[in-house]
Order: sequence, then C-alpha cells, then structure tokens
Amino acid sequence: MEGSESGGIFESLNLNPQLFVNEVLNSVDDLVDGAFDYFHQEASKLLKTEGTDRSEELTKGIVYIRSMVQSVLDKRLDMWEKYCLRHCFGIPEGIRFPDPNASQHEIPMDEDALRSPELDTELDSLRVKLAKVGEESEELQQELRALERQTALGNQISGSVNEVLQLYENSANTTYQEVQKAASQLRTKLEKLKSKRMEEMLHSRMETISNQDQNFFANNVGKGLSSAKLEDLQEFAASMMDV
Repeated sequence: MEGSESGGIFESLNLNPQLFVNEVLNSVDDLVDGAFDYFHQEASKLLKTEGTDRSEELTKGIVYIRSMVQSVLDKRLDMWEKYCLRHCFGIPEGIRFPDPNASQHEIPMDEDALRSPELDTELDSLRVKLAKVGEESEELQQELRALERQTALGNQISGSVNEVLQLYENSANTTYQEVQKAASQLRTKLEKLKSKRMEEMLHSRMETISNQDQNFFANNVGKGLSSAKLEDLQEFAASMMDV
C-alpha cells in the first residue's frame, strides 16, 4: 500500500511508527551518553588525571573513540530505522482495518465464513479431543495423588522400621555387654570358690595327716620304729606320699 494509506490506518488506530522509532533512537543516545560519561569518570580515577595536564588529553581520546563508535552506530541505526518502517510497520495489500468510530453493526462480516461446515466439524473434533485430554489429565492427577500417598506411607513405614532396628541394635548391644559382664563376674566367683575349695581340701588333708601322725607316734612312743607294725608304717608312708 502507499505510505499515505498506511499512515491513515495507523492514525485510525492512534499509532505513530515514526514516533516509536524516534523514541528508540533517543533511548540509544541516552545509553551511549551515560556509558561514555561513566567511562570518562572511571578512566580519570584509574589514571589519576584529574587536575593535571593529562586530563585534557584523556578527554580528547575519549571524544575520538566516541566519534568512531557513534559513526558506526548511526549507520546501523539508520539501516534499522528503514527496515523497521518498511517491514515491521508496512501493511500488505488486501489488509483492511475496521474504523474504530464505526459501530459493530456497520462492520461488514462474511456470512459464508461464519457458516462453514468444515470449520464446525473441526471445532467439534477439537472439543472432543479437549474433553478427552481433560479426563486423562484428571486421571493422571488422581494417580499422582495416590502415588504421593503411597510414597508418604512408605517413607513413614521405613522410618518406623529404622527406628525399631536402631532400638533393637541398642538393646542387643546393651544385653551383650550385660551378659559379658555377668560372665566375667561368674568366672571370678568360680575361681574364688575353686581356690577356697582347694584350700579347704588341703587344710582338711593336712589335719587328717597330722592326726594320723599324732596317733602313730602316740602308739609307738617309747618303743621306736622297730616296734611299729608293718600296716602302720605302710599307712604312714602312703599318707606322706599323698601330700
């Protein structure tokens, strides 16, 4: 379409493509100004040129760099502006926009397009598919909730089992220590009892031997061993060997 026709369409929609482009270009200029001002400040701090002769040289260098950058940027933005106005805001032929001031009854409508059987069939098919998808989605949501409940229950059971196992391990360890302690105490008591029994047996044997010796010598006192009986001598010798 002609530029005048496009302009009329945009005006009817309260749009201005050139104003939009100008605002973008102004925003870019503001960004560039801010960037180079910041660059100048940081360079002055880093090189410590403030209040010296090198400050003027730094300013000239930054101006030179900016002119180079600005030249390339202006060319790029000019190309962007032309492309934007020609393609982004260009209205193809055959496209008509309704008059915003016209009422709804004044807008022409294509009755044939609104009564297309194929379109109605396709819409019905899409409605059926959408309903099936909704049902499947609900079933999946239910399965997901059931799975979440099972997972929570499994985690709870696992935690309970771990707690019981921990208690069992602690109890088994305590029981083993108690049994080991009791066995050690029992062993000590048995050893003491054995020693006591041995002492009592030895003491009893010694008393028996002592009594036999006393009887033997009492019976043969004043007579000498030559007068002792053979049985008494054998019994005395046997008792001495037992010791």
